[in-house]
Amino acid sequence: MTPSSAPTRILLVDDHALFRHGLRELLSMEPDLTVIGEAGTGGEAVAFVAAHRPDVMLLDVGIPGDHAATTITRTLAAAPATRIIILSMFDEPTVVRELLGAGARAYLLKSVTRDDLVATLRSVRADPDRIMLSISRESFEQVSDTGARVLSDREVEIVGLVAQAYSNSQIARRLDITEGTVKRHLRNVFAKLGAVSRIDAVNKAIAMNLVSPEKPSAPRLRG
Repeated sequence: MTPSSAPTRILLVDDHALFRHGLRELLSMEPDLTVIGEAGTGGEAVAFVAAHRPDVMLLDVGIPGDHAATTITRTLAAAPATRIIILSMFDEPTVVRELLGAGARAYLLKSVTRDDLVATLRSVRADPDRIMLSISRESFEQVSDTGARVLSDREVEIVGLVAQAYSNSQIARRLDITEGTVKRHLRNVFAKLGAVSRIDAVNKAIAMNLVSPEKPSAPRLRG
């Protein structure tokens, strides 16, 4: 079996054992999905991910321990290829924005149908750049409207160039600004997105649909 056709390996993270059991039973009916572990806290989840590197982690927002956004950040630091799907009872735009910004690839309400959950699990593995949402229309409209105003036009432009592997000096030359100005804009971007690195800032900007995913390429600048 090739890696692409191997079953998607899933970690279930929820503090309710009965819910985890029901979810495991549901997913066991799908031949291309397999639950390889369970966790009841954020700390247990991060430790499991570091040791076993699942393809997907299904994460409940209200688990004990670290805030869900912190768990996401620690998970991706331990295993960047693990895709994180939020399963939540909270249909709150600020929570959706925060967790997508932290690196989650999907946000689903626990009222989601079985078919939609399974489709999302398959989608985030097949297309890791796609963001999947199953929330109310009202929340979606607020997430989309507010997300567009997180960064200024210039900050979006700079993050887009960072996504294309431009250095600070190359960005400065392309935009005809000083390198110090580029650094100042990036500091603002890091603060607004809660990012800890250039890659983290790009990933969070992509997750919030502020910039489009780009394949890194060496910029061609003359002079």
